[in-house]
Amino acid sequence: MSKKVALITGASRGIGRGITLYLAEHGYDIAGAATQADPSNTEKGLYEVKARVEERGQEFLPVTGNLGDLADHDQLVMPVLEHFGHIDTLVNNAGVGPKVRNDILDCTPESFDFVMDINLRGVFFFSQQVAKHMVARREQAGAVPAVTPSIIFISSISADTASTNRVEYCASKAALGMVAQTFAVRLAEHGINVFEVRPGITATDMTAGVQEKYDKLIAEGILLQPRWGQPEDIAKAVYALADGYFDYATGAVIEVGGGFGVKRL
Repeated sequence: MSKKVALITGASRGIGRGITLYLAEHGYDIAGAATQADPSNTEKGLYEVKARVEERGQEFLPVTGNLGDLADHDQLVMPVLEHFGHIDTLVNNAGVGPKVRNDILDCTPESFDFVMDINLRGVFFFSQQVAKHMVARREQAGAVPAVTPSIIFISSISADTASTNRVEYCASKAALGMVAQTFAVRLAEHGINVFEVRPGITATDMTAGVQEKYDKLIAEGILLQPRWGQPEDIAKAVYALADGYFDYATGAVIEVGGGFGVKRL
């Protein structure tokens, strides 16, 4: 019970990888979830992350499954509980954008459902399952967690910023914000904190295809701090939330976007 355990979805790359390595550096054992993993590939993917975590002296348990398929949720959660015995922090990082960025007038039901099934429906029911475990643990006599249990939703500045060529992504993140707020209300009585972190323009595989667009926007002053965000920027915020620095701020929405959301004249 003295060990801090974080379950992080989408841990094999990008923001999820950054969060995983940063929490490992600060004493967390990690269960890293991804859609797939190749144990023979230590150069890229979940097993590369596993090696980096173990270099930091922490345990790493790889788990695989499709977050958008509710039938896979048990195989993502149960091995973690069997191995570590508990989950202190759930970081809901996994998410997808549309396979093709179409104008809102051309958005297809297939694209809408693909994004929503993973970013919203999957995350909601996955969080529900982990939350039930956290509540049960809080009710156990003598169970004293190393840190305040928490669920952290990695959302996006797209939660309240419209992009007409990826409405399904924006809608999923906006709805996810309300999911986070509602879990915060429900779980407060059990001493479980819930937060939403909204990354801004961050250098990941997801944004690689639109680098030129965002380079131009940054150069034109869209951000107060004129640089791309890095996964470690988001990881630092997640660590502060998970490790108790914001224990009296459940329900908080934290933008990590270089001042994107500041209103200016």
